[in-house]
Amino acid sequence: TKRYDEETNLRCHLILDNSASMHYPKVSKMSINSLNKIGFSALACASLMNILKKQRDTVGLSIYSDTYDYYAPEKGSERHHQMLLKQLSDSVSLTSVSNETNTYTYLHQIAEKIHRRSLIFLFTDMFQTATSEEKLFEALRHLKYNKHEVVMFHVFDKNREKELAYDNKPRKFVDVETGEFLNVYPDNIKDNYKKAVKEYFKTIKLKCGQYRIKYVEADINAGFNSILTTYMIERQKFV
Repeated sequence: TKRYDEETNLRCHLILDNSASMHYPKVSKMSINSLNKIGFSALACASLMNILKKQRDTVGLSIYSDTYDYYAPEKGSERHHQMLLKQLSDSVSLTSVSNETNTYTYLHQIAEKIHRRSLIFLFTDMFQTATSEEKLFEALRHLKYNKHEVVMFHVFDKNREKELAYDNKPRKFVDVETGEFLNVYPDNIKDNYKKAVKEYFKTIKLKCGQYRIKYVEADINAGFNSILTTYMIERQKFV
């Protein structure tokens, strides 16, 4: 029976990007209807953990910011789940000390730790100012080693970060990763900005396709259906 369980039960590893940019937008009081990117991602992870627990699947967790903050291997006990939930809760309130996050370094380290074939879910906004795209995707490809399946949830605020949906009052836009800022009227840069973001999203999708990583857009204002649906589909394919 134990061997049968090992063959049919799923091993899942959740990876959470807790870099400075994930704490955008600034939210005074977090609630289900008012989430920033890290709040959305942590809640999505907790929801997946709850489903995994009910199905007696094992789950592990990695969290990184300017350092590799936390790692727990895949387990299924109640104590383990409570420990992971606390880490997720803490991540919502703790921001990184440094502004720059070398995501690719930590993804390589995580890939080395996950030995047995697992379904890996990565929650990130892909705003890595200090990292070349090639280095980042080389690290993502490393996650595919050992026959892992990798799903990347690209977390973003569609209205603010993709559509630049602001009124045309003069605004100061600050890069939370570098501290650089720009004083502009949004309408003056909107068209070029949207074009650049669209191109960046397209590049990420194409690269994920090239490396056989499933890419899923996760707008923080659109609910959790895309997360849960993706999980159900990937679990069926994986087991």
